[in-house]
Amino acid sequence: MNDHVGILSNNPIIAAVNDIEKYKIALESPCSIIFLLTGNILNLRSLVNQAREYDKKVFIHFDLMDGLTKDTTGLKFVKEHVQPYGIISTRSSLIKRANDADFFTIQRIFLLDSISFEKGINDIKTSRPDAIEIMPGVVTKMTAEVCAMTHVPVIAGGLIKEKKDVIDNLSAGAVCISTSRKEIWYM
Repeated sequence: MNDHVGILSNNPIIAAVNDIEKYKIALESPCSIIFLLTGNILNLRSLVNQAREYDKKVFIHFDLMDGLTKDTTGLKFVKEHVQPYGIISTRSSLIKRANDADFFTIQRIFLLDSISFEKGINDIKTSRPDAIEIMPGVVTKMTAEVCAMTHVPVIAGGLIKEKKDVIDNLSAGAVCISTSRKEIWYM
């Protein structure tokens, strides 16, 4: 396991921030990792720099950032000017390019049905991310299957509402969970 993946397993709860108003709360929380699910080309650098002041590692969800192109130029801009710890994307092609640009990559997949499950597994095998975030995170049976089939560290996210969801996912093989529920950030 490389150092980057070790950071995930050593920090089982990740603050997922989908509202800038919650960002300060996440910075002051005990979570060492923040998944930034909101922002734009104008505030990203400032947000990532703030996190560094709090000794937090930020992953930006590239697909959700306003003003960034989802291509090599956008990745180059983020690498040179924003410098997050890593990126998250649902797009296999973006994950591949981000790997080539030496980012720590997390591919987010949505497990809605058997077709999305099979497509997600195939996408992971093609894009080869450093970690996978599966959603929703309350399908722990699927967490175990994804772990077994991909041998890539898994993060469970989405609809995590209580301590049991955290424990069930970690027991199923996830290395950590991500949640926007600030009550869980303090578990």
